[in-house]
Amino acid sequence: MWLLLPTLLVMLLIAAYPLGSAFYTSLTDAQFASSQEPNFVGLRNYQQLLSLTLKELPPEVDEAGNVVLDEDGQIEYESPIRILPREPIRYRELTTWNLSGRQYVLGATDPAFMQGMWDTINFSFWSVLLETILGLGIALVVNSQFPGRGVMRAAMLVPWAIITVVSAKMWTWMFASNRAGFFNALFDAIGVSDGQTAFLQDASLQIPAMVMIDVWKTTPFMALLLLAGLQTIPGDVYEAADIDGASKIRQFWSITLPLLRPALVVALIFRTLDALRVFDLFQVVFGQSRVSMASYNYVQLIQFQNAGLASAVGVVIFVIILIFAIAYMRTFGAEES
Repeated sequence: MWLLLPTLLVMLLIAAYPLGSAFYTSLTDAQFASSQEPNFVGLRNYQQLLSLTLKELPPEVDEAGNVVLDEDGQIEYESPIRILPREPIRYRELTTWNLSGRQYVLGATDPAFMQGMWDTINFSFWSVLLETILGLGIALVVNSQFPGRGVMRAAMLVPWAIITVVSAKMWTWMFASNRAGFFNALFDAIGVSDGQTAFLQDASLQIPAMVMIDVWKTTPFMALLLLAGLQTIPGDVYEAADIDGASKIRQFWSITLPLLRPALVVALIFRTLDALRVFDLFQVVFGQSRVSMASYNYVQLIQFQNAGLASAVGVVIFVIILIFAIAYMRTFGAEES
């Protein structure tokens, strides 16, 4: 503990005050770049961000009490605007769905943030998962002995070295919704599509496109972290396994993965932390048409100068990252390594 004390003091100085300040500001109605004295509002900012309600939509009836049908003969349901509560806080439609012949609506006090939070978590899950699998494969390849290994290690870092804004613009051009875009030209040439796929305009394709951009850029970083972990594994362990007749697959599952757990947890935490805080990629590609949690935070702080609500968004991001970090350590047992 005495050896750890200097490090703990430094962390306390550089992290505890900003974090505590963010927590406190999130409980106020503070305005950014304003001389107005903030007022304590408790959990109101969190209530505005995170409040949800679920309501069943009843069938719409006419003046005679008969159920109204649409043009296809299906039951017409009441508008969510009429069903969702407005007092003491106003709920707006987030999504609707059918279940067992009934129509339900999920309302939120801030649908933009809830959608941004879902998009960010969805983006983070798939990008980190794919980057881990591909990064581990690349790390295993470049960790082996072969001619030109040094050149391969340098070349694999090129996508990561490119500035995110530059790579995002480059991929935006490649995803253009006509044959001027690389992917539409390719798919048209091989007969997969008509060359008019709107990758960045179709809501169902936007997040997969963003995942592809991030995987291309950040997989080398994951590979670099895992490569560092692989190089800490003693070579004589593999020699003993070869003598015992263990196959390469058995060595991977019984030696490589267990000994790689600490490095894998660090890599997962680093990448998940970065992915959940994604800002520049969403901002460059979508502007404000589709936001991540961090870009929503930016809008609230800079455009609306709502420092209290922006701080609450930052605290929510912090809590989500903390949950992921604890889940990783529990799952991989890194604390026992």
